[in-house]
Amino acid sequence: MSTTSPRQALVIGASRGLGLVLVTELARRGWRVIATTRENGGELRAAASNGSLTVETLEMTSPGELAALRERLAGRRLDLLFVNAAINRGNQPIHEVPDDTFAEVMITNALSPLRALEALRGLVAPGGTVAVMSSDQGSISRNTEDGYELYKASKAALNQLMRSYTTRHADDGHTKLLIDPGHNKTELGGPDAPLTPEESIPAVVDVLEAQAGAPGLQFLDRTGEVVPW
Repeated sequence: MSTTSPRQALVIGASRGLGLVLVTELARRGWRVIATTRENGGELRAAASNGSLTVETLEMTSPGELAALRERLAGRRLDLLFVNAAINRGNQPIHEVPDDTFAEVMITNALSPLRALEALRGLVAPGGTVAVMSSDQGSISRNTEDGYELYKASKAALNQLMRSYTTRHADDGHTKLLIDPGHNKTELGGPDAPLTPEESIPAVVDVLEAQAGAPGLQFLDRTGEVVPW
């Protein structure tokens, strides 16, 4: 990451859950944070009252809105670009998933995060970090229990696309990370998850800060351990 102070981050998808806690934790540590929300983002806008956090409206699945955000932020130099976005449309076996549901989940969870990286990577300073929120559900080697086939496939696709992105931009000097935050009590993770975002996200930020400047792509959990592909 750059040596200028304060460090600057752009977090895509921060209106609630993991994303909201992520931006507030970064701001607590002295980062200046730009956070995006699709809609009103009431909690996010309330958190922005401290002055170290600003809010932008973005529908990440829209290439036009990504391009417009890139223009609005022209001239900024980011130490961290973090894409946090995912949806889950139920626990059907894959042969029962409707075509439109398959397309929606794959576009949101796999295609759109990479479009966001491509649209915004030019804002990231030399030595900065480009990161995406993944999941151990995207680990093929850990897929030993049934359930949530489409969600798992979308995260595996995300991981593979991030590999391709890394190959294509191998010489850009950016640290590249896929982050597994663990199973959290969020709208996506459900009420029975063993972790809360307030427990897991400070550890995630520890990993982001510790890995700054590391070469190549790593798939890490919230403790900094490697997640098997």
